[in-house]
Amino acid sequence: MLCVIPARGGSKRIPRKNIRAFLGKPIIAYSIEAARKAGIFTSVVISTDDDEIAAVAREFGADVPFMRPAALADDFTGTVPVVRHAVREMEKLGVLCEAACCLYPTAPFVTAAALQAGLTLLEDTASNFAFTVTGFDFPIQRALRTDSLNRLVPVDPDAMPRRSQDLEECWHDAGQFYWGTRTAWLDEGLSLWQGAAAIKLPRTQVQDIDTLEDWELAELLFRRLTENSHSEALQEKQ
Repeated sequence: MLCVIPARGGSKRIPRKNIRAFLGKPIIAYSIEAARKAGIFTSVVISTDDDEIAAVAREFGADVPFMRPAALADDFTGTVPVVRHAVREMEKLGVLCEAACCLYPTAPFVTAAALQAGLTLLEDTASNFAFTVTGFDFPIQRALRTDSLNRLVPVDPDAMPRRSQDLEECWHDAGQFYWGTRTAWLDEGLSLWQGAAAIKLPRTQVQDIDTLEDWELAELLFRRLTENSHSEALQEKQ
């Protein structure tokens, strides 16, 4: 199995985002360490166009056997083409895989157990893809919009009087990782949404990091989760 961590150097909203220090070490290190701990990957590969990112990745145990071309490192290139390129480059080097996991470099909450569970789900459901999702913290059926006079209007008026527990639970991409079969990644006619299984995560283990405010919230949440885990471990020993 192949793990591909896409980490280009041109982050705009948070400069040098992929190697910025997150509670004492480069944020990409958390993804590398989780992938290595999972024990299911023959290779943990960084796809980058940036020499500094490549050096940091190697320091934490990842491989950088090729550099990503500039054409796949702009602001408009999606995840699938980057992983497809990585799979093909690794095959040129003689590294074949039945499935590959795209693991984002800014996912400090990712766990080895979740990566393992994702692979199991991909195989057990015979899906093209399997990726992490989490539930919305408010029923999306009760969403509101504003009209031309800035007055609030329900998107779905019929849902407003219904109890929240009677509304269907909906999910959104958690932005941690995406498992896919080799065939699915290489099929240019498929998208991640086609034939994908849901790896469901609790909201407490998910934090999208696109702004500095997101970053600060992620550090606060990560610190709290770490403290709770440490406290539980001490209680078990007593």
